[in-house]
Amino acid sequence: MTEIFADAYAHACDAVDPLRHFREEFHLPLHAGGTQAYFVGNSLGLQPKGARAHVEEVLDKWATEAVEGHFTGQAQWMTYHELVRDPLARVVGALPQEVVAMNSLTANLHLMLVGFYRPTRERPLLLMEAGAFPSDRYALESQVRFHGLDPAEALIEVEPDVDGGTFSMAAIERAIAEHGPRLAAIVWPGVQYRTGQAFDLGEITRLGHAAGAVVGFDLAHAVGNLPLQLHDSGADFAIWCHYKYLNSGPGAVAGCFVHERHARTARPRFAGWWGNDAAVRFRMGPEFEPTPGADGWQLSNPPILGLAPLRAALEQFDRATMAALRAKSERLTGYLEQLIDAGLGDILQVVTPREVRQRGCQLSIRVIGGRERGRDLFGFLASRGVLGDWREPDVIRISPVPLYNTHADVLRFAASVREWRDAR
Repeated sequence: MTEIFADAYAHACDAVDPLRHFREEFHLPLHAGGTQAYFVGNSLGLQPKGARAHVEEVLDKWATEAVEGHFTGQAQWMTYHELVRDPLARVVGALPQEVVAMNSLTANLHLMLVGFYRPTRERPLLLMEAGAFPSDRYALESQVRFHGLDPAEALIEVEPDVDGGTFSMAAIERAIAEHGPRLAAIVWPGVQYRTGQAFDLGEITRLGHAAGAVVGFDLAHAVGNLPLQLHDSGADFAIWCHYKYLNSGPGAVAGCFVHERHARTARPRFAGWWGNDAAVRFRMGPEFEPTPGADGWQLSNPPILGLAPLRAALEQFDRATMAALRAKSERLTGYLEQLIDAGLGDILQVVTPREVRQRGCQLSIRVIGGRERGRDLFGFLASRGVLGDWREPDVIRISPVPLYNTHADVLRFAASVREWRDAR
């Protein structure tokens, strides 16, 4: 296995990579006169070089046409959000009318819960994973309180049951079976942010629906990372962000999925005029007539400058295809796993599931020896231009993104860890 630590091995793998040209389409962060080995696409994806042209197109139209920019040209602002609809549907495996780019992730979660978490005396419970990303935890607890319920009783948090803090499907199934008669809704991640564990959305949806619950997903760490089939999964709703694997910039406009069976629904929602049917929107009438599909959950007119980088990112995904990106992702993350197993096992312990179907590109890696040692290694890596991200108390997340990371990047991480170990 020592050959995998050779530069020639990594370069040979990169030379036959059919997606290698995409790396040239990104601005790569710099370090000490060269480029970083950047593994933080799970937090903020790199900037596509094509994003600038789309943003400048909007700025130029604003400068020269002002309000008329809403109505002129192929990229007119009135229908601008529709420019990302079809490619976004392809990325998440949905029908075009089931997706919309709008708002921010947690705002969309709240909007979905308004309609889909409808607790009753018989079914008050909302089920989630323990250790969820804080924003999800805050949102779900506040929704429970909003309905006058006590989170200590109505918010069910399923504890991980596998070493390293991951979940077996059996644990999820047991929790649903135990609470099923009183479950109103389930909100679960597509990929757990801390461990990198990926879940079977279709099976969780099947179990939840069989128990009589609504099922939704937070796909912040799954969209653009894993091939998804949201429509076929049967999920009632899903929400996600576009600043991670969709490379659309810090605080980018988020995304939302509403299954077509809810395209016309009497469920309550927080309404805004951009969700009103476009055919009657400008009559300015007092009655809300929701647009069928996900568009009907929009509130205000879309942020055009925010949507512009998403256009550039989705154009790349259309050219690359999720199937090809997933194949490369498995190779890159598999290579990272090989390097750790072959030469770094005395320093690093992989927390993320080893089964490929249960992970995306991210490996969460525990530094053996505790927090102080982990922080020392993390700082050393950064000083060598190798950037991952830190999760307390002792985990470094490394995410080789197939659009712009290489086998050489992955080897650089392993070589830097070896350098740190040998110096100590």
